[in-house]
Amino acid sequence: MRGTSPRDALPIVWDEGENAKVSSDSIAQWLKEGLDAPQAFVGNQVGDAKAAIASAAKKVEAVYSYPYQNHAPMEPMNATALYTPDKCEVWTGTQNGEAAFAAVLAASGLPADKCDVHKIMLGGGFGRRGRSDYVTQAVNIAKQMPGTPIKMIWSREEDMLHGTYHPVTQAKLVGAFDANNNLTGLHVRISGQSILASVLPARLDNGKDPVTFQGLNPAGEAAIGYTVPNLLVDHAMRNPHVPPGFWRGVNVNQNAIYLECFMDELAAAVGQDALEFRRKLMSKHPKHLGVLNAVAERIGWGKPAPDGVHRGLAHYMGFGSYVAAAVELSVKGEKEIKIHRFVCATDPGHAVNPAQIERQIAGSFVYGLSGLFYGECTVKGGRIEQENFDTYNSLRIAEMPKVESIVMPSGGFWGGVGEPTICVAAPALLNAYTRATGKRIRSFPLKNHDIRIA
Repeated sequence: MRGTSPRDALPIVWDEGENAKVSSDSIAQWLKEGLDAPQAFVGNQVGDAKAAIASAAKKVEAVYSYPYQNHAPMEPMNATALYTPDKCEVWTGTQNGEAAFAAVLAASGLPADKCDVHKIMLGGGFGRRGRSDYVTQAVNIAKQMPGTPIKMIWSREEDMLHGTYHPVTQAKLVGAFDANNNLTGLHVRISGQSILASVLPARLDNGKDPVTFQGLNPAGEAAIGYTVPNLLVDHAMRNPHVPPGFWRGVNVNQNAIYLECFMDELAAAVGQDALEFRRKLMSKHPKHLGVLNAVAERIGWGKPAPDGVHRGLAHYMGFGSYVAAAVELSVKGEKEIKIHRFVCATDPGHAVNPAQIERQIAGSFVYGLSGLFYGECTVKGGRIEQENFDTYNSLRIAEMPKVESIVMPSGGFWGGVGEPTICVAAPALLNAYTRATGKRIRSFPLKNHDIRIA
């Protein structure tokens, strides 16, 4: 049964404005125009990629797209608030205690020494509880009943329709080869939303959102793992009115799919093994290569796979850690995927609690594979259409594959373990699916292609 709210009884007539005309199709068309727009923010540039592409002996091009996705934690947004003219207290689960406290100050109108936020365990956040709109609402309600504690719990529909969603993007990738099948140029054009423009506009760099380029940067905590003589990574910013937010893994999710699936496309275009093709571009990136080699060895990449079984791999860097994945799967009728095993390697620099890292890896794969197979929020009439789990599905226990973890800290730095590994599950699986079927999927989720887990 769907939840109801006292607000449902109010005779509200909305002025929906121009956004009522917005749909998933209109957003997609806007983003598509950005793929060839003359103006874009440059995130990474080496040499002259456009010139290399123009003079290439062989050119490979592909366009990918990634949808809005909901955080959809099992516990919807909620808070308990007690307000008096002299004191305001809030009990809530939050991923940003400082922001929750600031929200209490603003909503109550009381000074800081008259306000308290009691942080409690939360039933899932994944980035959604970094915002404090639900805290503001709880305090505003409590102010109507001074001295009476109120507990506000959003219905599932309220929670899913008032999210800050994983940003919608598209990417056009173009690779250039010389006559000897050497990769001489690569252009990655991202078109789509900026999270910082919505959440933290003060952190924009002269209008550019550096977070957009996670895993594609020249250096730092989310650096690209390939050396290409001529490289251009840029972003045509397009911000629809549907608000984006930090979603577990943030932008490494789609960026890893774009880059790692396209790397397989490039290797196939020149008849080279996907692992060996990558290795030639990774000699100056030993830590990236280390995790990739680890999963390749564990999965048995150099040995024949069992009959009907196909392999795929991917690697990436995010949140200061180097991660890779390899998978074995089989496909029935091009629609039913049976995942036999997954291997994931991570080098976070230091491993304080290896068992906890293994749990984070498995948990991130649940989230990453759920997004790949099921995660999509569509827009109609300016509104998100998916209101509950009947239209926004997630991976079930019976669908979850075994994940073998390789924790291989190399020392000298501290990386994350909760978010980096989420991004390599999807491209590894997609690359294996292509080997099994000969078909390349470039838009998601897989349910839209009638592809499911057997």
